[in-house]
Amino acid sequence: MRHIARRADIRDLILDAVGGLLGRYGYRKMTMDDVARQVGIGKGTIYLHFPGKEELILSHIDRIAERLTVRLREIAAASGSPGGRLREMLRLRVLFRFDSVIDYSRNLNDLLSAVRPALLARREKHFLSEAAVFEGVLREGVQSGDLDCPDPKAASLALIQSTNSLLPFSLSVRELGRRDDVEWQVTRIADLLIRGLTPCLKRRASRPRR
Repeated sequence: MRHIARRADIRDLILDAVGGLLGRYGYRKMTMDDVARQVGIGKGTIYLHFPGKEELILSHIDRIAERLTVRLREIAAASGSPGGRLREMLRLRVLFRFDSVIDYSRNLNDLLSAVRPALLARREKHFLSEAAVFEGVLREGVQSGDLDCPDPKAASLALIQSTNSLLPFSLSVRELGRRDDVEWQVTRIADLLIRGLTPCLKRRASRPRR
């Protein structure tokens, strides 16, 4: 137990345990004792890193958002057309979150109702971080002439808002169980959004000749 508690990655180990426990018990029934047993440490060790259960859950959600942002930056820095990268990024921001909560999707409403006020403030920070990555790709596309976007900052926020309805906290339990449907919807939205950012001449040139 002491050996585990002294590990450099103990914070991540604690957060790793959260997803499975939320699936098993839900937020309200899950206790700090449950988390401690799952990790193999004393409950006091958890309180050294998280002041309470709500902060533990919010940190779990923060970590999902942070890992997503890292992935978005990787795509933004990759080769390929700006429009293609934006399309992949839009799909990722929805499906990454979907996959991250799949273990406790049926208990998600319970969790969100319990931490919603604190989550709303943090969620806005998550979205702004994501929007900043999108803005960089939009500016690159404008500079290269691949995208028609007079205001990349406003457009980046619009891209975020346009796909927020497909994020897990906006879906019902039934919808959360249908990943294929969510993937189809976000792909369709992404295609429409990127098409709207593509200059008319490029769209015409890409049409097959009859």
